[in-house]
Amino acid sequence: MNVQVFILSQSLVNMNNIRNFSIIAHIDHGKSTLADRLIQLCGMVSDREYKDQLLDNMDIERERGITIKSQTICLPYRAQDGQNYTLNLVDTPGHVDFSYEVSRALSSCEGALLLIDAAQGVEAQTLANLYLAMENDLAIIPVINKIDLPAAEPEKIATEIEEDLGLEAETIQRCSAKTGEGVADLLEAIVTHLPPPQGDATKPLEALIFDASYDPYRGTVISVRIMNGTLKSGDVIVFMSNGAEYRVEELGHFRLRREAAKQLSAGEVGYIIAGVKTVSDTRPGDTITLKDRPAPAPLPGFREVQQVVFSSLYPVSTDDYEDLSNALEKLKLNDAALTFQKDSSAALGFGFRCGFLGLLHLEVVQERLEREFDISLILTVPTVKYIFYLNNSTTLEVDNPSYFPDPATIDRIEEPYIKATIHIPERYMGVIMTLCMERRGENTKYHYPMPGRIEFNCELPLAEVIYDFYDRLKSVTQGYGSFDYELADYRTSDLVKVDILVNGEQVDALSQLVHRSRARERGLKACESLKEEIPRQMFKIAIQAAIGGNIIARETISALRKDVTAKCYGGDISRKRKLLEKQKAGKKRMKTVGNVDIPQRAFLAVLKSDQ
Repeated sequence: MNVQVFILSQSLVNMNNIRNFSIIAHIDHGKSTLADRLIQLCGMVSDREYKDQLLDNMDIERERGITIKSQTICLPYRAQDGQNYTLNLVDTPGHVDFSYEVSRALSSCEGALLLIDAAQGVEAQTLANLYLAMENDLAIIPVINKIDLPAAEPEKIATEIEEDLGLEAETIQRCSAKTGEGVADLLEAIVTHLPPPQGDATKPLEALIFDASYDPYRGTVISVRIMNGTLKSGDVIVFMSNGAEYRVEELGHFRLRREAAKQLSAGEVGYIIAGVKTVSDTRPGDTITLKDRPAPAPLPGFREVQQVVFSSLYPVSTDDYEDLSNALEKLKLNDAALTFQKDSSAALGFGFRCGFLGLLHLEVVQERLEREFDISLILTVPTVKYIFYLNNSTTLEVDNPSYFPDPATIDRIEEPYIKATIHIPERYMGVIMTLCMERRGENTKYHYPMPGRIEFNCELPLAEVIYDFYDRLKSVTQGYGSFDYELADYRTSDLVKVDILVNGEQVDALSQLVHRSRARERGLKACESLKEEIPRQMFKIAIQAAIGGNIIARETISALRKDVTAKCYGGDISRKRKLLEKQKAGKKRMKTVGNVDIPQRAFLAVLKSDQ
């Protein structure tokens, strides 16, 4: 009995000295830089080993300067009161496409640092992430970052935080993650203002999986937050969603590298390696418990993520199909928001129909497949999910133009709309209005959260946003506009299927579902892109865009001509005419039997023109 009391009191002492927190913010407000500075201050890395974006371990993250995957690190910190604390920090992405990563990271924390740029102020994604943190009942410390900038206005931003976000002025911290000014005070505020985790180390084990990654030598590395109970190396664990059993080979904490420990107990964040080879067994949101002393019920998981953009991926070489299948399985473990199912195309062979959270997410997945798994890919034009109501009272969900039903059977078509929130300086109001109207925007309204800044709300068709809306927004607002969205509902729309024909043959991978008003423009763009990329043949090639049997756009690739009359020096004109007629007949025959090979870059060119 005494032993049990001792264990409980020891776990409580440990838990009181643990802080699990996340850094959340809009894009480019300095999350990764602040994480670097905290790691340096806690003595986790020497000046010689230091590099920018310490937690961003993917090449693509470093090149683009963005965070894609949430990363966890365990920091030892000695506070001013002399006590030793363990700070579990989760660095999260800022881009709207990766908000699902943020929601999963927040489920493992009790508190969050809400980072706000001292020059830019509160932006669209700041609000979205604040609401996510509030949904998870987290304690929030607002932090004004980049106070060293010449354009910084910390006092003005502090007022904005108080009035717009409803957070108390006393809790606001000011710092510069770049120079390190104020970061030491921020560490004290984390220890003082954020609550320790709750839990009981003596209860049956309840561990929430909030992330996972794949190690080619060790299998799946599972990131967990222990809610209750204790886990030791050698224990037999059970995944509660599918009943799979494994023996724990190693567990420990995330430092800059994985650091093994003897046990993980309630309140701690760490990793488990248990020889999990089947990637599909590990699901973020699942609960791990012990086989010999199971938990009564699983923890509440995460809400299902909604994919909004769909595209088909095909390997350039058909021999790579099996490799692509394995690569997608491993990538899905690392990226729970990715979905895929088998697909096939007459032009491109076998591939996969994939669902993404947005166009940046699609680009990142494509780049990771090409870099990490060395697979060359062809993508089809991205589409969204439409609902078709047919005359025989059935409904059909279509995200692939290949499954577009016969137009005679369609009663009506509905497409998804989003509620867009755009934060801009007042001077860009006119160009943003024009941009939204061009994209079939409706129900526009706006208000002034503070002098000189406008919050602009608009309802837009998702299909108009996924191509180049964000790029155009950044361009017309000179980088000052910020954009966030959530799915609203489905509304009736006049959609058509635009087919692309090359030499009279339909190329199914290039078909697109578009609004009737944009059909000709889209078809013309695709034809022009293909004309640039398809090599010339010995015969004329017609590239056409068609709706059903109606041709709406056309480009022609002229034939390569051999000078068959070169050897005729003077003489009768009929000799030349005879040779030209013979050539003409040959070209006619080639046109009927000749195949046009469309190179990979042509498919990408059609995609680029839309983006």
